[in-house]
Amino acid sequence: MTELPTSSLAELRVEIDRIDAAMHALLMERGEIIRTLIDVKARQGGGSAFRPAREASMMRALVERHHGVLPLDTVESIWRVIISTFTYVQAPYSVHVDVSRGDSAIRDTARFHFGFTVPCVAHGSAQEVIAAVAASTGDLGVFAFENRAGRAWWKRLETADAPKIIARLPFVERPNHPAGMPVFVISKPLVDGLARDIVVESIVVDRWRPEFTGTLETVGAEILCSAGDDRGLTLLVARPGALAPQAVAGALRLAEAGEVRSVEVGAHATRFALESLREAAV
Repeated sequence: MTELPTSSLAELRVEIDRIDAAMHALLMERGEIIRTLIDVKARQGGGSAFRPAREASMMRALVERHHGVLPLDTVESIWRVIISTFTYVQAPYSVHVDVSRGDSAIRDTARFHFGFTVPCVAHGSAQEVIAAVAASTGDLGVFAFENRAGRAWWKRLETADAPKIIARLPFVERPNHPAGMPVFVISKPLVDGLARDIVVESIVVDRWRPEFTGTLETVGAEILCSAGDDRGLTLLVARPGALAPQAVAGALRLAEAGEVRSVEVGAHATRFALESLREAAV
């Protein structure tokens, strides 16, 4: 490889310094806009600083336009820190995480998506995370949705004033994602700004039937978790937001599930796979 002349290297470093200064100036400018946003919201009576639909849209656009030698992991992490930190500036909050499946992976996920400015509080179960969010003024909860303990934690999200699922992370899935553990994010119910591409329901049936999986697939729904007790079987089901609210319950009844009770426990943006986004761009 031919070495560049010293003068050329010096000029390139000047350019790098110029770009670094410009990026810092833009971040400070963004901060001033956030300051104005805080004042406007206060005059209009407040409102949640969390905008899950907007965040998902921003992250998808970021991935779609990214190119060059800078790794996508780095770009996504930087933007996640920018978004989460400026949200924290608007309305300070903590992130409560369930470490029952191990501490390192869930903390890596929380730090990747929320940075180090936002306080991260560890808990021993999803139930404890839900309780902490319910008792807070505006915190978030994060936990892996895999149901290893066999408990229907999502039943704690059923009442109208209980916390609800507002996001599923990561926003853009890809192989070897540095924070690829699938997790749900919960908050107290949002008035607006919620993504409803996918709706998540808590559904109670009398018992498990093998045909449930195939039956739900016919309406575009999937079972995420299940837990049983002496009162029956409780399912956590994700369905397309465009689907009628009773479509999943109706499909289960056709599968001879008997009496079916369904309660919405949250919603989130569509999951995007990196390869599908790139194929769509070609």
